[in-house]
Amino acid sequence: MSALKYWLWLSSMRGMGPHRAAALIDALGSPENVYFAGEDEWLSAVELNEQALAELRNKSTDRAERILELCERTNTKLLTMQDAVYPERLRALHAPPPVLYYKGQLISFDEEAALGVVGTRSPTPYGQNCALKLSYQIASLGMIIVSGMAKGLDTAAHLGALRAGKFTAAVLGCGPDVVYPAENRELYEDIVAAGLVLSEYPPGTKSEGPHFPARNRIISGLSLGVLLVEAPPGSGALITASHALEQGRDVFAVPGSIDSRESAGCHSLIREGAILATCAEDVCSEYRALFPHKILQAAPSVPSHMPRMKQPAQEKGTPPEEEVTVIDLTERVKEFSGDQQRILLSIGGAAMSADEIIEVTGLPAPLVLSELTMLELEGTVGQIAGRRYVFNIT
Repeated sequence: MSALKYWLWLSSMRGMGPHRAAALIDALGSPENVYFAGEDEWLSAVELNEQALAELRNKSTDRAERILELCERTNTKLLTMQDAVYPERLRALHAPPPVLYYKGQLISFDEEAALGVVGTRSPTPYGQNCALKLSYQIASLGMIIVSGMAKGLDTAAHLGALRAGKFTAAVLGCGPDVVYPAENRELYEDIVAAGLVLSEYPPGTKSEGPHFPARNRIISGLSLGVLLVEAPPGSGALITASHALEQGRDVFAVPGSIDSRESAGCHSLIREGAILATCAEDVCSEYRALFPHKILQAAPSVPSHMPRMKQPAQEKGTPPEEEVTVIDLTERVKEFSGDQQRILLSIGGAAMSADEIIEVTGLPAPLVLSELTMLELEGTVGQIAGRRYVFNIT
């Protein structure tokens, strides 16, 4: 049996968990040694319940073989703690994931200035705009954005990095081939194409409540620090902040209105010593000396006079596409840069997806996505149902 199967045999056991698995590997040297050890050796290494003991006594590798078949079928790659490219940042955790499953491009996190960006699934427009704008700026300066691809601010964080034309990593609370939430299918595909989707759960694993607090330790573990945008009391983002503090990571928090429940967690963290973050430089300045070759000096020119991102129109109020009035925009777009003019003129008075704009203009996809973000932050363009862009004609 190959060494990889021993890793899958141990890591996929019910009732085992990463803490017990890591303790057994640390005490006995390898999953293979765990496989051939006896009960006395197991119990001398870590406290085990009856379910875990029953799993260890079962020497069948059928489950491991099924996981390998699923990985091959879903084009999922694996990484174990014995691999040289396994992040040292995770290996040093109290309960490191013994096996990681991923799709996309694996990078050396230990050589990157990575930042976890998290927040509530039900953000205010202010919070959504902050997450999008800050992630765009921070990624543009050279840091890696890590988040959980959940609804709300996780989604905004990934979109900000992607629209800057930069790499982003999503840590999932389900299998790396499972899209959760389902409405993030397009985002998921974009991240796989231009970044990394990572999970400690094998392909086919459905999202379950306990998975999300566990995955949060990986978001913070891969990162130098964690930025919270909006976090109401009891939110998962605060769990991520707690993991970050336990791991010796920095915690940044974006302030909000004093009356905002969504910002209450951020305000508590700031009172307790979290670093106040109101712009990208508040974060990047903490790490530039450590990563001078990674983090740029000049901040990207994202307009600061628009505190809120334009929200997608509700489908009920969206006029049919054929009713949109087409007008001569030549004079209207003179104030914009050449690339922005091409993008705005391609949209005209219609509604177009990013892919259609890329095809019509012939501009590179990262450039189009970056410029669309700038224009959206300014309020020049907005999104309607189906992630189509419209020119906000005034």
